[in-house]
Amino acid sequence: MIATEPSTASLPVIDLSLLTGTPQQQQLLARSLADACLHTGFFYVSGHGIADELINRVFAESRALFGLPDAQKDAINKSLSRANRGYEPLKGQTLEPGSPPDLKEGFYIGEELDDSDPRVQAGRFNQGANQWPVSLPGFRDTMTEYFTALNQLSARIMEALALSLDLNQRFFDDFCHQPLSTLRLLHYPPQPANPAPGEKGCGAHTDFGGVTILLLDDNPGLQVWDAANEQWINANPIPGTFVVNLGDMIARWTNDRYRSTLHRVVNTSGAERYSVPFFYSGNPDHEVRCLATCLAEGDQPHYPTTTVEAHLMDMYRRTYA
Repeated sequence: MIATEPSTASLPVIDLSLLTGTPQQQQLLARSLADACLHTGFFYVSGHGIADELINRVFAESRALFGLPDAQKDAINKSLSRANRGYEPLKGQTLEPGSPPDLKEGFYIGEELDDSDPRVQAGRFNQGANQWPVSLPGFRDTMTEYFTALNQLSARIMEALALSLDLNQRFFDDFCHQPLSTLRLLHYPPQPANPAPGEKGCGAHTDFGGVTILLLDDNPGLQVWDAANEQWINANPIPGTFVVNLGDMIARWTNDRYRSTLHRVVNTSGAERYSVPFFYSGNPDHEVRCLATCLAEGDQPHYPTTTVEAHLMDMYRRTYA
């Protein structure tokens, strides 16, 4: 029987500052991270080094963006972008097949590349310029600063993942060179008192790419699927931490040893809820092949070798076909 009420079980907290510690501290980090990745693929990260002042500015600018008149938001609708950047209206996405549209609005930001960049000229996947709200003078600088900081944090998490997989700490350096990354601002209105069947802030889904770093406000709503116990786990906010989860590409890389886990959002807080996921997918040309440390003698890879870009394009085709 599948439990219908979310569990109060908690996800582990991983102290990323141990990455620069003694060899013993690094081994402690590797073991605790491996345990989290083997079980739920979700964990909190502390010791991340991102300043509270920057986090507060990100939330302030996000609230200001979603508070703009509809006409100003529609002027930067992501449908106007060749690189999938800009505003996505309320109910503009349905992540869970067969469910009503998600009760959220969003805004997509990526690396700022103009038309002279070779990646843009070559028509590479999701590469190009951002759209920025002209009436919010501090928005672009704040989001650009945060985007840069989260790219750096993602690379540190990949170093920790390498250690957890019995690999050299710098194993993923090429993957982290010129990565495809997406910063997404999300606003969830309160869950309706009488929602439609299956209606929720964000439908159950897994993420496509490498790692996702999620910044939460003070309101609960994120739920993670615990397959072993067939129940949802509440991943409530913990001050000073981010929530991190593994995407489908990591599951593919590790031959499903590490998990890419279903998660959803049900905003029953009764308040406006804001969150900021950062999707880190890595270098588009990097080869994704089953890791030797994840292939026992006599076993075969579950997936053929691919590239980051080919994997992402395939996942988008499946989702938006």
